[in-house]
Amino acid sequence: MDLLFLGTSSGAPTGARNVSGLGLLEDSGKGWYLIDCGEATQHQLLRTPLTLHGLRAIFITHVHGDHCYGLPGLLASAGMAGRQEPLDIIAPTAIEGWVRATLEMSQSWLPYELNFHPTESLKEWHSRLLRVEATRLSHRVPSWAYTFTETRPDPRLNVEKLDHDGVPRGPLWGELMRGHNVEHAGRFLRSEDYLLFTRSPQRIVIGGDNDCPELLRDACQNAQLLVHEATYTQAVADAGKANFGHSTAATVAAFAESIQMPNLVLMHFSARYQSAPNRGQSIEDIRAEAGQHYSGQLILAEDLMRLRLNKTGQVERVERHVRYDARASKTNQPDG
Repeated sequence: MDLLFLGTSSGAPTGARNVSGLGLLEDSGKGWYLIDCGEATQHQLLRTPLTLHGLRAIFITHVHGDHCYGLPGLLASAGMAGRQEPLDIIAPTAIEGWVRATLEMSQSWLPYELNFHPTESLKEWHSRLLRVEATRLSHRVPSWAYTFTETRPDPRLNVEKLDHDGVPRGPLWGELMRGHNVEHAGRFLRSEDYLLFTRSPQRIVIGGDNDCPELLRDACQNAQLLVHEATYTQAVADAGKANFGHSTAATVAAFAESIQMPNLVLMHFSARYQSAPNRGQSIEDIRAEAGQHYSGQLILAEDLMRLRLNKTGQVERVERHVRYDARASKTNQPDG
């Protein structure tokens, strides 16, 4: 699975960072999932290979604007681009009413269906390739983390069981191998009952705003990667300048070390931390603080950074591919 960071700033954008947005790409390369959708997320997408036709689902961690203000515009643009496939949105209950009211007020008509799933009552959401679970966090408003677990880690057919159950070789085997359930001789055959998996599944935990990383201990079991906010350094928090509801680099790093998380990616940095060193507070202050408490692979996310969790559980950086499609600047879309 790949992660493509669309925004890594908290609260407000900076010259180098947009507000929260993160794309998770399927191993198949055909689809992707959006976690949070701050203002201008769709503008960031124009600089990536991702398309709104390939978007499988959207997950919103909480209702604060830097995590959701880009959602109505992105949905409207998907409609203008001709999307017709229904879209699932997993989000706090209040998001649905706000989105539908905004679309109605602006007289925006979508040529595809929106299917909302309230995070408060979510037990599990799944696609053919991923299973997603939610964990309640601690913030000024209800906030959640989403755990993405691969459902088909290098499958192979259980030939012995297929032969035992009298499933004839041929197209039925192919359908089961591709993850499709089938009917045969009056029986309903589930793909998962006839597959064997050759390695442990990939598992990524992506947290929303949260001042208590310890709440993720259970969710992080068997995970290879934790993506979590580190809005401030401990010095800023101790000085009373940090807003309630966020984690420091030290807090997150110490938690990741305590559970022996092999890979930790920090994001959602306060705008006070600049990229250039020697100009007041720097992103390098966050890196240094986290490094004092964590011995695994530590990565500080940047906008348009692409990371790959490979099948051995290692995270590697993928060469950045930023594109600008000149066609996107032409007036070939219906005018509003």
